[in-house]
Amino acid sequence: MGRTSRKKRSTLAGRAVAAAAALALGGGGLVAVNVYASAGEGGSGPPPAQTRDTARQMSTIDCPDAGIALPDVPDGARPEVDRELAAMDTQITDAYREFADRRERIARDPALAGNAVLGPLRSRRAASLERIRIAVERARGEQPQGLEGLAGCSLRADDDQGQEGGDGDQGGEDEGQEGGQGGGQDQGDGQGGGQDQGDGQDQGGEQGQEGNGPEASDFVDIRSVQPGTDRPRDRRGASRGTFTTDCGRNENGKFNPDNVIAAPGVSNGAHHMHDYVGNQATDAFAGDDDLAAGETTCRNQGDRSTYYWPVLRLQNGQDEGDVDADGGGKDQNTGEIQTPSQVTLKFTGSPAGKVTAMPRFLRIITGDAKAFTNGDANANASWSCTGFEDRQLKDKYPICPEGSQVVRSFAFQSCWDGRNTDSANHRTHVAFAQDDGRCPDGFRAIPQLVQRIVYDVPPGPGFAVDSFPEQLHKPVTDHGDFINVFDDALMKKVVSCVNGGRRCR
Repeated sequence: MGRTSRKKRSTLAGRAVAAAAALALGGGGLVAVNVYASAGEGGSGPPPAQTRDTARQMSTIDCPDAGIALPDVPDGARPEVDRELAAMDTQITDAYREFADRRERIARDPALAGNAVLGPLRSRRAASLERIRIAVERARGEQPQGLEGLAGCSLRADDDQGQEGGDGDQGGEDEGQEGGQGGGQDQGDGQGGGQDQGDGQDQGGEQGQEGNGPEASDFVDIRSVQPGTDRPRDRRGASRGTFTTDCGRNENGKFNPDNVIAAPGVSNGAHHMHDYVGNQATDAFAGDDDLAAGETTCRNQGDRSTYYWPVLRLQNGQDEGDVDADGGGKDQNTGEIQTPSQVTLKFTGSPAGKVTAMPRFLRIITGDAKAFTNGDANANASWSCTGFEDRQLKDKYPICPEGSQVVRSFAFQSCWDGRNTDSANHRTHVAFAQDDGRCPDGFRAIPQLVQRIVYDVPPGPGFAVDSFPEQLHKPVTDHGDFINVFDDALMKKVVSCVNGGRRCR
């Protein structure tokens, strides 16, 4: 799919209606109401309580992430492995749809979930894993280890990190979680704890879009979050400058559900829609030469980089132009796509010393699109509100006061291995700085991309980012992607500004 059309932003009256339908803010905190519209159910209202209870008990398909378990893939096998990993994502999406179609029958006969959904899914995944094994063995001369236990999936409760039912074959789910990638960042444990969530839970019962999220418990009033910062102090010789590039807000509406980094050559490799700013040639089939020659929305034409992230939608029951398309309604992503009111792309320095130039075509993914089922080891998005940005949430969406706007931000990995522009799992060639601001051994500091994206949306739990269907639009799954296509002269300027302590544009 190429671009999709996007409806104009909601009128003030429409936004007010959406806000009233989503939340009432009072002295007691959240007053939860039914917000089922985004699951493609239209305006028909919530399902019966028994159906909701069943959906909540068993409505997340939880599969081991084979991509994380394959940190070392030979270059000769990479194209085929990437295609099979993308095919496995499609298999989960198809199984999710099959499960949703059979939800009421599964409620009457739980064994049907294993026989009609999880069993066939396991067989399809096993076939893909066998093709991955053959490709890696052909290229490297030896078999990859640990693939055998990655075929089985299970069903679990939306709000339960443990396993609930299914075929029980969960081998390998925790392999290769890249524990060091979080680099001293607080992933949000306790961020939402005690933040007036009880009112919404007590009054709302089973909240959220049936089987597809998000839920009222995924939101928290930003005013109840404690201020704090986790940035280390600058050392002597720190690089204190910044370089800001202006690439617009995607006013021209460039969207697609591809992921040229994680699933190159695969249409709908993301199974959710992305916003793009910068390079306009970016889709699943764009190679380095295409990106180098692509047009850019960046004001400085020396920056042809690609910046993209999942779109944010209003969960108001209104159709978008992609309601019947891949990445949109076909992948359980519905509602009006919101154009940001502001996008800031800033490159900052290292608190521990000078930075070196990024290599051209360096690819960085920050965050984990599958963090709800993978765990939060690689989660890296932050959520806040204008006027409250000293208060950051990692695993909750913010409820902003009237007059304040939602802010989502990503601080990308700032250390590079000095050799590779990408890696088999798209993570190990870059790393976060350690708690003291220094890069891990074998890595060098590069300018750190910090993205800040602001949205003027109604207050309350009426919005969510796009996600893979089984990730239930959880805020912890938010992520950003970047491909460096600065020309050499502009990258030299970036490094000079950052190391010289200047603020440049």
